[in-house]
Amino acid sequence: MIHEVFMPALSSTMTEGKIVSWVKSPGDKIEKGETVVVVESDKADMDVESFYEGYLALITVPAGESAPVGSAIALVAETEAEIETAKQQATQSTQSPAVATAQKETAPVPEPVSVTSEAPSQRNGRTIVSPRARKLAKELSIDLGTLKGSGPNGRIVAEDVEAASGKTHTPVATAAAPAKAPVAAPAPKPAPAPAAPVPVALGEVVALNTLQNAVVRNMVASLQVPTFHVGYTITTDELDKLYKKIKSKGVTMTALLAKAVAVTLQKHPLVNASYTDQGIQYHSSINISVAVAMADGGLITPVLQQADQIDIYSLSRTWKDLVERSRLKQLQPQEYNSGTFTLSNLGMFGVDRFDAILPPGQGSILAIGASSPQVVATADGLMGVRRQMQVNITCDHRIIYGADAAAFLQDLAKLIETNPQSLTM
Repeated sequence: MIHEVFMPALSSTMTEGKIVSWVKSPGDKIEKGETVVVVESDKADMDVESFYEGYLALITVPAGESAPVGSAIALVAETEAEIETAKQQATQSTQSPAVATAQKETAPVPEPVSVTSEAPSQRNGRTIVSPRARKLAKELSIDLGTLKGSGPNGRIVAEDVEAASGKTHTPVATAAAPAKAPVAAPAPKPAPAPAAPVPVALGEVVALNTLQNAVVRNMVASLQVPTFHVGYTITTDELDKLYKKIKSKGVTMTALLAKAVAVTLQKHPLVNASYTDQGIQYHSSINISVAVAMADGGLITPVLQQADQIDIYSLSRTWKDLVERSRLKQLQPQEYNSGTFTLSNLGMFGVDRFDAILPPGQGSILAIGASSPQVVATADGLMGVRRQMQVNITCDHRIIYGADAAAFLQDLAKLIETNPQSLTM
């Protein structure tokens, strides 16, 4: 029997996917649950597995090209003898629409492909394993069924296999050569300089990449929502003092702001809620998304999950890891689409104030401007210099009203101005 491998929907907004690379080549044997292809979704690169066992007969969408979700990207034959049949079938389908229609009508309903990033470590009784971990387990004779994965969603990664073997896996060394007189070690080669961006010719039209297209769809959808903006000026002297004290411990200002927002949201569950056709969805967790610009265009919003419950040091380590993996396009879907409230901090670029566009599926987003010295009137009627920043919240007016947003910003300012030390507890 000949099976089709379809382009999977890796996220709710994905309409097409781009083939990053084929792990298997035509003619290769495919085990059930083995990774066949890596697909670029809206935000990340995902390993895609097949529920079929057989041989990869034909690749219809090569690496580097895109295909709509649900379209066939390859053919899998159950036996080697059927590989040639699959190729002929593909040729006939291309040449004759009638033949393709007939085959569609007689073909069994295709099973969905499996995506390693969207399910826990056990799916339908099958362990989810990264390709490198699977290969390493074979080399070290480790039973994958006995391992517990430490990767995202419990996925078994290479480090889990190495830990089970009791040693770090290193390439087998060649036989030692006879001893020779010591030779001076060669000078280390300088690290290669990063590739310079390819210049764009004036007048040239450059096609949007997958991530940029996703941003376009999301922003257009967001503009259908009635929103309003509320601004607030926050004095940051105390927060800046705290940051200087704990910066050496790896704490980032982004983590501090995310923590402050998350703690404040505990008192304002409506601002952390979102609109649904059935009513107001009050979320059980406070998950803070933070906008990050991508080097090749577009932006992504890694999520600090349960930010109100995690200590500031762990939160900072998590944020650093999320940013590194987001720029390598290695985030799992729940690490960028589970946010309940978003921060957009252009203050790091010196921006004074701006309005942010509401992300789809959320009720609020906070735009943060730069903190800078300002001459202000003090409480005793004198003039003084204080560091202040402008923040601007955008809210979904279907569920959140001006007074709700104002009360949230007032409490956020109170926390930052008078008690930022509580963020370290």
